[in-house]
Amino acid sequence: MQKPHILIVEDEEVTRFNLRNLFEAEGYQVSEATDGESMEKQLQQNAINLVIMDINLPGKNGLLLARELTDNRELGLIFLTGRDSDIDKILGLEIGADDYLTKPFNPRELTIRARNILSRISQTKSDSDKAVITFNQWVLDGNSRKMTSPEGGVVAIPRGEYRALRLLIENAGQIVTRQQLIKEMTGRDLRSNDRTVDVTIRRLRKHFESIEGATEMINTIHGEGYRFIGSVD
Repeated sequence: MQKPHILIVEDEEVTRFNLRNLFEAEGYQVSEATDGESMEKQLQQNAINLVIMDINLPGKNGLLLARELTDNRELGLIFLTGRDSDIDKILGLEIGADDYLTKPFNPRELTIRARNILSRISQTKSDSDKAVITFNQWVLDGNSRKMTSPEGGVVAIPRGEYRALRLLIENAGQIVTRQQLIKEMTGRDLRSNDRTVDVTIRRLRKHFESIEGATEMINTIHGEGYRFIGSVD
């Protein structure tokens, strides 16, 4: 079996060197880039599975580059950066990053998070993820991870949003906890002050609210989690 291929996008040489050594020791194939231009060359030349990227980069910063990366639905993305403000974390997750880790970081924690994301990517490719689900005249296609609205509009959603929505739909009418959602989305446990689930639910609601007269489909159950109340066909 081919080794997963990780691309490190980092302009600081020592950090890049340490990350390469860390992941090669874990058995991964590793490539490097220092900015958006060299990142694009690596993506064109290699079958990259996961990008680990700093935000502070020369030229386009990581947040701008991430908007372009999210078009590749089989590509995982972790921000590894010194920017630790809540605004940056939320924006990074809203753009479609799978995870956000600040420097200085625990190497073991980073490798675990990377492994979990790569596992989720592999699972998403399985046949069980390719079912077409219809609800409230919307169509969710697991093969392409695209939603089609009742009016025919099509929106591609990141892997995390897709997995969260599918879990909610599969448990329609039941409360799904934030712990269950984060586990399904990223493979890790919920951490204190973790906004990943809340950001994901907000993004899903925006898709539905874009349709005039659309009914609410995801309820917040305060202190417990969320519940899908749409009509599943």
